[in-house]
Amino acid sequence: MKKSAFLAAAALSGAAALLLAGCAGSGTPAATSSGDGEEPAAAGRACVILPDAASSPRWENFDRKYLQEGLEAAGFEVDIQNAQGDTSKYATIGDQQLTQGCGVMLLVDYNGAAVGVAQKAADQGIPVIAYDRPFKADYYVSFDNVEVGRMEGQTVLDGLEAAGVDPADAAVYYMGGDPADGNAAMFRSGAVEVMEAAGITAVAEPKGVWDGGISQTNFEQALTDNGGKVDGVWAANDTNADGVIKVLQDQDITGVAVSGQDANLEGLRNILTGWQTATVYKPVKLEADKAVEVAIALLNGESPTADQELEDGTPYIAVTPQLVGPEQVKDVVAAGDASADEICTGEIAGVSLADKCAEFGVE
Repeated sequence: MKKSAFLAAAALSGAAALLLAGCAGSGTPAATSSGDGEEPAAAGRACVILPDAASSPRWENFDRKYLQEGLEAAGFEVDIQNAQGDTSKYATIGDQQLTQGCGVMLLVDYNGAAVGVAQKAADQGIPVIAYDRPFKADYYVSFDNVEVGRMEGQTVLDGLEAAGVDPADAAVYYMGGDPADGNAAMFRSGAVEVMEAAGITAVAEPKGVWDGGISQTNFEQALTDNGGKVDGVWAANDTNADGVIKVLQDQDITGVAVSGQDANLEGLRNILTGWQTATVYKPVKLEADKAVEVAIALLNGESPTADQELEDGTPYIAVTPQLVGPEQVKDVVAAGDASADEICTGEIAGVSLADKCAEFGVE
């Protein structure tokens, strides 16, 4: 970490501690002890804003739960709200939370809306954690986004190899994420690094989105424009991949290498039935636990150690992702991030999910 960023974070941490002390008699929960003889965690009010429910089911299904549980267990009063894909609503939520008082803010950006909220928090001496999506903050906590992209790129290469296709001759499409999301560029950077090193040149790259329906339309048009030839698709997440796969299914095109990330329900089902090569699994609890750890440290006036740094100097605490193919789907279920009952029901393109779950030990 740069010294200036370190000092800035420390100064804001101190301001947060003073703010916390000022609220000690105003109904905030009592401090809780770790039970191992260490000093109790500082109590206060943690304000969290989630971005939407459309780009990924993770925000409401997992992040909300894990952040709530972790912060409350640490003695925080917790206010978690979702902007539902509306930048105006995001700003309004931020104003309301700051008016009510925050000891720390943990923000998932949505189309730049977190920037204004973060500035208002900084003006009040409140430390801000950028969670999952990057913007200028005291700390950024996320998975290693470039590594996510590298894993996705390698997924495409593995799928091409399995199909006996030379990467240099392959028709590969890039279906990236919304460029307004700071992570999207990092995913693309990692993926392109791996794919171009193997000789891949994209035959088409429609404008990135986080929307399965739009990805389906965009891919269908790109596929038509390129004469229907496709060997691989770098899809930035499972939602985009599912849109692509619907086109492949409609046109009865099989054996295509398709990447993804998030290990969501449709992604796991597509992997088991052979329509998606793999997904990058980001165990949300690992990310949420790390963010809670950073929040506690800041409220205790400490400066957490960061192993990386964004270009703007923001300390970046990166969590390691995992690659999931058919053999690893059972591991996602075992971790509690997916339901076997949901995965193993019905069929995809005539393939029974129950049979595939039995084959790969998903139960």
